[in-house]
Amino acid sequence: MAETKKYVRIKKASIEGAWYADKLGQIFEVYYENSVALGAVCYGYYSVLREDGELIITEKRPAKVGERVLITGAYAYTGCPYKNGDINNVKTADEYGHILVEEHSVSLLRREYEVIVNNEIKNEEADEMKNGKTRYDLAVENAREAIEELRLAAYEQGYEDARRQLNAKDPAVNAQARRDEIVEQAKADVKGLFKRDLGYRHDFIVNSEKRTVVALRKSFVEGYVRDRGIAKATPDDCFNIHIGKAIALRRALGLAVPDEYLNAPQPTEVRVGDFVSDDSGVNKALVIEDDSWPPFSGGAVIYLKDARKYCYRIIDDSREEVGE
Repeated sequence: MAETKKYVRIKKASIEGAWYADKLGQIFEVYYENSVALGAVCYGYYSVLREDGELIITEKRPAKVGERVLITGAYAYTGCPYKNGDINNVKTADEYGHILVEEHSVSLLRREYEVIVNNEIKNEEADEMKNGKTRYDLAVENAREAIEELRLAAYEQGYEDARRQLNAKDPAVNAQARRDEIVEQAKADVKGLFKRDLGYRHDFIVNSEKRTVVALRKSFVEGYVRDRGIAKATPDDCFNIHIGKAIALRRALGLAVPDEYLNAPQPTEVRVGDFVSDDSGVNKALVIEDDSWPPFSGGAVIYLKDARKYCYRIIDDSREEVGE
């Protein structure tokens, strides 16, 4: 029975900075696959987003006329018209497995190719001729989706303009609204960086007392810590776990940290789930609902109305206890 292998051929790099951004058209052997990514062997173990790669399944056997082959062991020489990763149609084949391909009108030795056996790999030029109506239908559907997206974007833009006008009337409201935006941006940033850095596990060590967050980037295969990044709030800053995670993870990945993370406005509105303190910073309390019972876990608490009344300083607005 012929040996079966899997490869991923790089089609694009939809995420900026992807390790395969400069490897378009190249093939890599696949060591795992799931609905999100394909694991590629390239001087180590890395991941390729499904949408960025083309899965190719092959058999190591002599090709027959009419089959398609993947070039996997091109015999390099000056002026060679084909390379590894090329897909070709078999025009003729002899008893030894040597073939003539249509695309280049050259002969390939038995060791230079593998036979493609998955039906997803098709002749793109032929598909364009056969699927004209399908492309038209897709274009119409995409146009409808684009129009709907524009409508929703216009609605959201109107909302944003109104919100900015309202916030501009009150600097305190404006500062709080801007901080809320930055916190949401940090949450989304962390999720996006997880997807971008496929093939690695990311752990966080949070110390609210020391006001630090450490991001650990671990190899799934070897299990060791490959990189780490640290974020620490200054004594005058309000600590926020979500902003800290975004800063620490970016530093672990060697990425620039946006200025808004480092200079986020301080919160101006006390909310349930915040931690507040007096001017000394020694006495710390959790803000709870006015009509609620103190939690059984212990620790000092203060009702929301009292925290607002006595203008306690907000020292931590992560609000993880309330699911934010």
